[in-house]
Amino acid sequence: MRVVSGIQPTGNLHLGNYLGAIRNWVAMQDQLSEDGQCLFFLADLHAISQPHDPADLHKGTLEMTAALVACGIDPQRSILFNQAQVPAHAELQWLLGGTARMGWLNRMTQWKDKAGKNREGQSVALFGYPVLQAADVLLYQATHVPVGEDQKQHLELARDIAQKFNNDFTSEDAPVFTLPDAIVPPQAARIMSLRNGDAKMSKSDPSDMSRINLSDDAETIMKKVKKAKTDPEPLPCEKAGLTHRPEALNLVTIYAALKEQTIEEVLRDHGGEGFGAFKPALGEALIETLRPISDKFTTLLDDRESLDAILARGASKARELAGPTLDATYRALGLVRGRSI
Repeated sequence: MRVVSGIQPTGNLHLGNYLGAIRNWVAMQDQLSEDGQCLFFLADLHAISQPHDPADLHKGTLEMTAALVACGIDPQRSILFNQAQVPAHAELQWLLGGTARMGWLNRMTQWKDKAGKNREGQSVALFGYPVLQAADVLLYQATHVPVGEDQKQHLELARDIAQKFNNDFTSEDAPVFTLPDAIVPPQAARIMSLRNGDAKMSKSDPSDMSRINLSDDAETIMKKVKKAKTDPEPLPCEKAGLTHRPEALNLVTIYAALKEQTIEEVLRDHGGEGFGAFKPALGEALIETLRPISDKFTTLLDDRESLDAILARGASKARELAGPTLDATYRALGLVRGRSI
């Protein structure tokens, strides 16, 4: 079993990133450490599909590396790298470009959402983004890819590209590409803004008070929780009582995720409490969970050489794994090339 997953190096990781994705990565790493393999990458090539600041991208890549390691990704047990150090990602994307179809890409929901009404003004990279995603996983013969609801369509496209390539250029008993299956992680907590319970927690929100950053200290965390938007009613004793109370639901959801409880269990213990009592309890739970992550994150950021070394070692391992698939793809297409990179 080989799991491959990536994340854009946007920097400023927050609680939603941790509870929604990274914690599941750590769990998969721990589960597969003896009978499988995990590859986690910083998707810096994907990041250039939209306007970006080069200095911020480089900084964000190092910050994301530090955050992932601080959260529990172990470079000794998983392969952690950034795409740009493995040219085979971009190389395979081009080779798959002859198989992918314009109609397939035009149907991608995320392309429609990101391009909006100005499709003609978008970059070719944004349009071809899903083909690079396909290359990301097919390159390593991934057997499984963790996906949320917003990525299921892209994994299906990767499978379609792999299937068509195998049908067009290989024999049935010797396909080039493995068709990856989806892993739907355990129900991830959907973490919303502390200022608006109807909007996801996001680093792009102009208000820093809307999110808990993984780098926030204990005082900042408690301040943000105490100022989080709520309503005047106490917590209900049953989940149904949170209907039409998005801010209350969000805080209970965060507490449940941190304590690894169900919402029903949290309400059993805290139902009837006002937020004057519940918010400090939530703040303490956040501080307890995030303090070791924040401390390690800060230490790692002060050691840029170690971060560079982690990415370099991971990229070396990734290039070695990618080589055979890239060679087989060239051969299947009838292309003559030199030695693998």
